[in-house]
Amino acid sequence: MSIRVLLLALTLSQAGNLVAGEPDPLQSVMWEYHHKHLLHGEPYVFDERVKVQVPPFAEDARQVPVHIDARALGDEVVRIEAWADLNPIPRIFTFTPGDQVAPLVAIRIRVEQATPIRAAVLTRDGVWHMGGAKVDAAGGGCTAPSVVRAQPGWEDRLGEVIGARFPRGDFSRLRLQVSHPMDNGLVGGIPEFFLNQAELRDADGEVLATLELYPAVSENPNLSLEVEGRQDTRLWLRDNNGNEFEAAL
Repeated sequence: MSIRVLLLALTLSQAGNLVAGEPDPLQSVMWEYHHKHLLHGEPYVFDERVKVQVPPFAEDARQVPVHIDARALGDEVVRIEAWADLNPIPRIFTFTPGDQVAPLVAIRIRVEQATPIRAAVLTRDGVWHMGGAKVDAAGGGCTAPSVVRAQPGWEDRLGEVIGARFPRGDFSRLRLQVSHPMDNGLVGGIPEFFLNQAELRDADGEVLATLELYPAVSENPNLSLEVEGRQDTRLWLRDNNGNEFEAAL
């Protein structure tokens, strides 16, 4: 057997051990399903360096803050996938940070019941690093009537962005809220209508990071990111009806 073949066999063996030897610390009945369908059965390891922070109890199941921080993995981060195991629509976002954006996202989501919240961080070696936390909830956040649609004139505010920047060492924290109902299609008579794409761009229009959003995200989405330095940035957004919005940050 050649050295090349031997090394390949050893690599595949180690990858298989990563998958087979890691029981789910959150003991979710949906873990194997999501590993197969969202991560395509690829190698993973549960990693304490991937921090997922949620409140112990969701006082409002329609607005649950989630903070995901993979900065401890440094420049090795390629992509972050986030989902809620027991939601009817589990996926929350897919985040691809560039070299000048930290692998950190804070966002608000809906939960239908008590559920584990997962963050899967893909590194350059092809391994998913898993973090997670449980949030308790009375339930119904995904099927509750829209608060935004009950407000007069909400259509006139569609796509408005309210945001600010805050210095944090060598980085700036971007915090913003976007006016949008984020309809998930689970409320009778109201089809899906949600922001599904976002890009953080520099002053020249170069993409610094991309974010794909799913209907689990709350109405009037709140979002926080961290970008290196003090450079001017713009946020571009598009919803599934083709409406586009842009704001300077």
